[in-house]
Amino acid sequence: MKNLLVEKNSGPNIIVKVRDIAIGDKEPVFISGPCSVESYDKMMAIGKELKNIGIHILRGGAFKPRTSPYDFQGLHMEGIKILHEVGKSYNLPIVTEIMDARDIEKCIPYIDMIQVGSRNMYNYTLLKELGKSSLPILLKRGISATVSEWLYAAEYIMSSGNSQVVLCERGIRTFETYTRNTLDLNSVAVIKENYRLPIIVDPSHGTGKRELVESMSLASIACGAHGLMIESHICPDNAVSDARQTVNMDTLKSIVNKSKVLNDIL
Repeated sequence: MKNLLVEKNSGPNIIVKVRDIAIGDKEPVFISGPCSVESYDKMMAIGKELKNIGIHILRGGAFKPRTSPYDFQGLHMEGIKILHEVGKSYNLPIVTEIMDARDIEKCIPYIDMIQVGSRNMYNYTLLKELGKSSLPILLKRGISATVSEWLYAAEYIMSSGNSQVVLCERGIRTFETYTRNTLDLNSVAVIKENYRLPIIVDPSHGTGKRELVESMSLASIACGAHGLMIESHICPDNAVSDARQTVNMDTLKSIVNKSKVLNDIL
């Protein structure tokens, strides 16, 4: 890959600003919240806990791509508006996935960062439209994507005018079946060594098992990740989607505290 905007020789390392939160600087950034926005009351309760723990950015799915068309698909614009209200109440920037280019314009007033999920990493029409946006983009790695394919997806966004891109390693599909995916922390080292985009890690999807999320979070910080994206809930077992990989608030607090200590040592 030569002469690409993502390469280090094309300019200085990029620090992405999500309102006043800088991703790619010295301090790790923590993004957390439930897989799906379930209701206003639940999101308010979750938002309060996340703010107290020190989470920087609130996440939650309003448009949910699901393998089965019969599974919960999210609250759509109602979910977006709920996220907005919770973020405003607790002064937390919002990141959420947009799956369809037709929804970008109507969602922009309510959110601070747009997530591209793993299924949409290859949606080049969507990527080019996001390149015309002024909002920062969180680009998740495709479930079977190579690092090069992932970087070319980022290039689609950047070449269309938006350099505010954060990469998110969320595990890839391999022959291993014990965990939901195989968390490829090699990619963190590769990105930091050769490319200028910040990279964070999602150990929730990377493992699919809540008991592994804390150890893999610390491993992610140890190998140089600029932050973590963790699914959390006040009642994880009752979460509408991805309950098995969702941690409770005590575990999340432990992850944040230990990650800060580890980052200071490194």
